[in-house]
Amino acid sequence: MAVAAAYADVLTKSMSSLMGAWRDCKDCGWELTRRTVQENIFLTWSEFLLFLLGVIGLTLLRHAASVWLFRPFAQWCHLQPKDAAKVSESAWKLLIYTVFWSYSAYLLFCKDYHFFHDPPSAFHDWKRGIQVPSDIALLYLMQDSFYGHSIYATLFMDVWRKDSMVMLVHHIIALNLITCSYAFRYHNFGLLVLFLQDVTEISLGITKLNIYFKNRGGSSPQLNDFISNIGLIIFSISCRFWFRIYWFPLKVLYTSCYSLLQSVPSCPFYFFFNILLLLVFLMNIYWFWLIIVVVGKVLTGQMHELIDVREYDAEESQKLALQRKKVELHSVDSCKGQHMKNGIIKSKEL
Repeated sequence: MAVAAAYADVLTKSMSSLMGAWRDCKDCGWELTRRTVQENIFLTWSEFLLFLLGVIGLTLLRHAASVWLFRPFAQWCHLQPKDAAKVSESAWKLLIYTVFWSYSAYLLFCKDYHFFHDPPSAFHDWKRGIQVPSDIALLYLMQDSFYGHSIYATLFMDVWRKDSMVMLVHHIIALNLITCSYAFRYHNFGLLVLFLQDVTEISLGITKLNIYFKNRGGSSPQLNDFISNIGLIIFSISCRFWFRIYWFPLKVLYTSCYSLLQSVPSCPFYFFFNILLLLVFLMNIYWFWLIIVVVGKVLTGQMHELIDVREYDAEESQKLALQRKKVELHSVDSCKGQHMKNGIIKSKEL
């Protein structure tokens, strides 16, 4: 109860600080926005060019990895066609997020950055146009390029899912947050946000790959089934809850909504960043709820095997449409020679 009360107190204090700053803002509007951008944004054309090259490079790299590595491996494992098409996407994301999260963890715990244990310190030495350390700048370039690539990939390369539109919105928000936090020199704080967000994608990727591989060759390998269940229940739930639902408000929202105003009273784009971070937090809750739904269905027997409830593809949609058409035709055939009376089918024969 004490932990829940402290958690609620942090959320309340963060939102109260945000709303109080909004009420006290006398000069908020387009003119302030224009002036803030002119005075505080620091981006060069060379950095923009590196971003475009990174987007193109990651897109080409994913295509090559899919054609020469992921798809041949899926075929070699005799995966079902509907699962083989999804393996390259999940394997690619698992690879990228593992590299990114490992690098951010290295920066936070093996370098002289102590923002995880002391999040408010991320803004202690903030100055307009401060130089971004090269190791953090490299992480920002990789992350920015990846989310630029992910917007294109969601539309044209990934399997379309029930939450693909939410995912697209997430990628756009992430791209804006990463770019603007770099341009406004909030890079120290951004390092902490990226660390908390990326780790759950690793466990999710492992879980999804084992879901696809457990049905390879018409069989159901017990090891893949066991790993997928453990991955969902232990890793996905614990990581997603601990990092994105628990730590994210305590270390990110509290710092950005409350502590930032204490360190930098006139911080640029305070409302812009916090509104986007709140949207990210709401999407984290949405995806966590989807996982809880899957676990609930498995525990209550409504789902006999672990699947991704977000997924549907064209083939499945066509099957559903065909089934509905058969049901309709069967209903029409069964009603031949009958008529309706007061909503009840009556036979014409006496």
